[in-house]
Amino acid sequence: MPMSYGFLSTYTPTECGLATFTAALAEELRAGPPAGHIGVVRVVDQLPGSTRPEIVHHLVASAPGGEAEAAAILDGFDAVVVQHEYGIYGGPDGDQVLAVLERLSVPVIVVLHTVLVDPTPHQREVLERVVDRADAVVTMTPTARRRLLSGYPVDPARVVLIPHGAADNRRTPAERPARPTILTWGLLGPGKGIEWVVDALADLRHLDPEPRYLVVGETHPRVAERDGEAYRHGLMERAARRGVGHLVEFDDRYLSLAALGRLVAQADVVILPYDSREQVTSGVLVEALAAGKPVIATGFPHAVELLGGGAGLIVPHGDSAAMAAALRRVLTEPGFADRLGAQAAALAPQLLWPAVADRYRALALELIKKRDVAVA
Repeated sequence: MPMSYGFLSTYTPTECGLATFTAALAEELRAGPPAGHIGVVRVVDQLPGSTRPEIVHHLVASAPGGEAEAAAILDGFDAVVVQHEYGIYGGPDGDQVLAVLERLSVPVIVVLHTVLVDPTPHQREVLERVVDRADAVVTMTPTARRRLLSGYPVDPARVVLIPHGAADNRRTPAERPARPTILTWGLLGPGKGIEWVVDALADLRHLDPEPRYLVVGETHPRVAERDGEAYRHGLMERAARRGVGHLVEFDDRYLSLAALGRLVAQADVVILPYDSREQVTSGVLVEALAAGKPVIATGFPHAVELLGGGAGLIVPHGDSAAMAAALRRVLTEPGFADRLGAQAAALAPQLLWPAVADRYRALALELIKKRDVAVA
């Protein structure tokens, strides 16, 4: 009999990293082998007008009170996978999720997308209670695992390291752009560091052919609600002032996985100029490496871990001169981009979704067997 997996998370068509992550993992577990049955309790701000067949219930973050029903539905699956990020659930610091977790009786896998080094007292309490209710806790990077074990009371035996998955975009583009393409993608907002790449382009505009910097993604919904398109417009004005407006292209769409795959295949280099020094998980970084692309990134923890073996270059935060030097080297030094790409491609097998789903499948089966032994 096929195993069944329940999921508690945001979910497509919601446009956020957790929704994309959950949809990809759920699809791999459904497709197998072996094939599984999936059902999603989708976390939403308000009830949608339409839904998808795999969505079995909606948990409304803005209207607490439905946690018991959500838990009862999830308890009908063999195992439950819960995505944890403070900002997606209702209540202070997303403590709504606790009312669901505390009612579950089936094995629970909690996937941590954020592990704070210096949480507030309530953030600490929430994460400690989330971890306490989990049969297994997944961190996606060694840094996140170390932070969790050193900063929170958790049994190391219950903490499992499974990398963030990636689509298989290892392909040759049907048509290569005439100009070298520098690519950044993801939801847009302050902290992405795109302004430093715009400044770096001033040192690259005399290359022949001129590069183009392609910035793909909608403004983050919460940023748009608060500030509109101020960040994007500010970047456009900055590019114009630097004399590089003709080198920067903005695509404000939230692309399908297929469209994004085609775009990544065409890129010559992916740059992640993030301002954050604490980011322990980056889906964009994993996707770029799995596609075999040279990567330039600031020194946030996940980048340091994945690029340290030679798959990319680390540059200081907010340092446009260092970014320009790194970009120039990748775009002009003979053979250098190919060497970086080869190192990146060597990491792909362990990062692709089928391999990652196998790890979750094995973990769920192990937890179920442990429960069966304990009951017997």
